[in-house]
Parts: sequence; C-alpha cells; structure tokens
Amino acid sequence: MKKMKSNYTQILAVIIALGMVFFTGCDSTDSTPEMGTLEVRLFDAPADYDEVNIFVERVEVNNTEGDEGWEVISEPMQSYNLLELTNGVFEVIADAELEAGLYPQIRLVLSRDENSVVIDGESHGLFVPSGTETGVKLNVDAEIEADMTYTLLVDFDALRSVVKTGQAPTPGYILKPVIRTANLVETGNIGGVVEPFDARAVVYAIAGDDTLSTTFADTDTGEFLLVGLEGGLYDVSVEAREEGYLPAELSDVEVVTGETNDVGTIVLDTEE
Repeated sequence: MKKMKSNYTQILAVIIALGMVFFTGCDSTDSTPEMGTLEVRLFDAPADYDEVNIFVERVEVNNTEGDEGWEVISEPMQSYNLLELTNGVFEVIADAELEAGLYPQIRLVLSRDENSVVIDGESHGLFVPSGTETGVKLNVDAEIEADMTYTLLVDFDALRSVVKTGQAPTPGYILKPVIRTANLVETGNIGGVVEPFDARAVVYAIAGDDTLSTTFADTDTGEFLLVGLEGGLYDVSVEAREEGYLPAELSDVEVVTGETNDVGTIVLDTEE
C-alpha cells in the first residue's frame, strides 16, 4: 500500500512539473512586445518670405524596406508656419509608442490645398506633387529601443523647398520639400549673438562645401542657434541681409554631441 502511494506521489510530481513547463512556454509566447517611443520635432531653415505654411495631415512610419508596413503614428491635421520654427523653436508633430525595432522610413502626408507662401503680404497656394498620395518620404533608419525615446529632428528648408513656377503678374509656386533629418542624441548646437541687431544677419554652419544648418539672428536680441549638427568642426559664416555690412566667419567651431557651443558675440563691421 505504501508502495502504491509512493508511485502516485511521483506521478503527480511529474504532471505538475510538465504543467509548469507548458505554462512557462505559453507565457513566453504570449508576452507583451517591448515598446519604445518615437518623437518627431519639426523645425526650419528660414527664408525671406512673410510666411511658409504647411498643413500636416498624417505622420507615418515604416518597419520594412519596401512600400508595405506603413503605420500612422500621428494625425495633427494642423498648419505650421515654418518661419516661426527657428533658433531652437520647434513643433512636436508626432509622439507615439512603437514596438522596439528598426524603422527605415518616415513620411509626412501633407494637404493638397491648404499649404501657402505669403510674399509681400500676398498669399499664394503651394501645390505639393504627390503630397497627398505617397507623402514626403524620408530615410531615417530610426532604431527604437525598449523604454527609450528616440527624438527625430526634421529640418524643413523653406528657402529651397518653395519653387516659383510662373511669371509676374501671376506667379505660381510649388512645394518640393528639401528636408534634413537627424537623431537628437547624435547632435549638438552652435549658439551666439550677432551685432548690430539691425543688420538682420543670416548665420550658416558649413562643413567642407556643404551648408548643413542655417538660421536668422533674432532682430531684437541678435541671438542665434544652429541646431541638429553632428559632432565635428564647422565654419560659421555670417552675412547681413541689410546693405552696408561686411561678412564675418569663424573657423573650426567644434560641435560636441549633446552640447551647445556658445561662440559669444560676432560683430559685423560696416563697409567704408
């Protein structure tokens, strides 16, 4: 009788052990995927217009190499004046949780009829070729990590994006977006002040033959901030938009990731 009881106990232990293995296996299979966050910040390299307004309908990401796998992460349905998004001012156009992994592409789907450029007080429509169909696609290779926020900087170059297509007195304009993207944690900034303020200075960050960031110095304070620059050495070039001033340049200005290099005050001399 004792032997039968002992066998029964052993069989019961085996059943319990197998059940635990089965339960653990099921739990692993059905576990919740790891999640991270993608934040998209929109800012601008400025232009000499009164306004450049883009209407963003949707922001989408793609986790494949092809044209499948698009996922809507934001629907702002909002107009943004790009010329207000300078010197560190930005708009968050998406802030979404995503399953951890690589997302090769992002795209901005813009309105067909609600974009405009304002020149000398007159508003002109900005047609966006394929803007409402395939969207404005950007290759970003964003690596979303669990419990981390990936901040994508979207630098919309208004000056090069607005293209005149007609002649006076009835010019037409189209929007052919020229956009630079960067991962915030891989970038730094260059800041400073340009005097005199009424020179209305434009400031460039140049690496080799490429102008990588542009901004207008504030006309009230002279302050400027060139954002989203990868670590390295840059030439900072300053030119007045008003006549009567000589340009200035600083060579080998270092950008360190995660920091802002304050170059102090740059004074533009007047022409003799």
